[in-house]
Amino acid sequence: MYALADCNNFYASCERVFEPRLEGRPVIVLSNNDGCVVARSQEAKDLGIAMGQPVFKCRDIIKKHGVVVRSSNYTLYDEMSRRVVKSILEFVPDIEIYSIDEVFLNLAPLVKRDLEELCRTTRSAVLQWTGIPISIGLGPTKTLAKLANRIAKKNPETGGVYTLPANDSEREKDLQRIAIDDVWGIGRRWGRRLRAMGVHTALDLARMPATEVRRQFNVIAMRTTLELQGHRCQDVEDVTPPRKSLVRSRSFGRMVTKWEDMSEAIATHASRAAEKLRSEESVAGQLSVYLHTNRFREDLSQYHPGGTRELVPATSTTPVIIEQALAIGQQLWRDGYQYKKAGVMLSEITCGHGQGSLFDRRDHGRDSRLMQAMDAINTRLGPGTLHQAATGFNNRDWHMRRQNRSPRYTTRWDEIPRAH
Repeated sequence: MYALADCNNFYASCERVFEPRLEGRPVIVLSNNDGCVVARSQEAKDLGIAMGQPVFKCRDIIKKHGVVVRSSNYTLYDEMSRRVVKSILEFVPDIEIYSIDEVFLNLAPLVKRDLEELCRTTRSAVLQWTGIPISIGLGPTKTLAKLANRIAKKNPETGGVYTLPANDSEREKDLQRIAIDDVWGIGRRWGRRLRAMGVHTALDLARMPATEVRRQFNVIAMRTTLELQGHRCQDVEDVTPPRKSLVRSRSFGRMVTKWEDMSEAIATHASRAAEKLRSEESVAGQLSVYLHTNRFREDLSQYHPGGTRELVPATSTTPVIIEQALAIGQQLWRDGYQYKKAGVMLSEITCGHGQGSLFDRRDHGRDSRLMQAMDAINTRLGPGTLHQAATGFNNRDWHMRRQNRSPRYTTRWDEIPRAH
């Protein structure tokens, strides 16, 4: 038996934890640069605000109904996610962190207990300890647990926890109510193809021969079908597989037209990516940089270049990665364009140290000591306390807009909540 614990309206719920006055009010969270809606409280959903809707298109609703608008605060959301996971681990030790707001639970070692009651206790504890409401669905496969979670979330009478019936006929009633697009792993594109074949619900897909699904689609769709039929094809992964690439990018708060601003942005992204590599004790063997103008501005000239270099030897040293990233960026840069976004991608990532080169004269021991010292200071005193001069200083007006960001209550001493 598996379970999926999913935080309800996670970003909006995080915003409410330290501002109880927002409870019961419609809340929306915006994407980078305050462009589109990426999270909504139930009250905001009930007003008709859609996921991904540009904020300028719902200004009238926001004003009319007093909708609370927040900029994305990923530092807060990441910390609250860790707190939720830590709370769940008090009750279920075998878990897989699937996303920032979803956790799969392996309940097989706990089958002698009342599993639904265990999940209700877990749900109550998470709410009490973190302030985040969660829904939990239970099923014999991860795909069925995901569907059970959807039922738990959509139906208040379940009390936030729902177990798919063991009886086949009862379970089929639940599958009949799930649209094919809402099945985990199907999505809109496959959903359109399946509906054209007469497959409209999760039950329709479960009744298809798995071999036929594989012939029409691929092995992933076949596994989804088998899991809907109750055959386990995916287990809980208690060890996160190593990442293959790492991307750091942001849209600019305003159009960038000068290389000085662009170079600071590229250096900043390269620095953050290098820090993330070191935190995972990894090194990268390849570096890519890309620049984008605004694809949605047809009145502006378009330019979307990208470039790649090998890093020999593979490294996580910030000065090396910044130097190479700026060299690529300088080759890509063209005057006369208005740039909207830049990004850095590290790939060919391996754990530990990379293989050296006969022609490499850098003192890697010195680099390692320097990075350790820099990371230790930034961990203790806050991100960016020590940084490369190439990343610029605090007057960077190319930074993305976050005009409505809430305080980072859990990670910054100067933003800790105060009682009045």
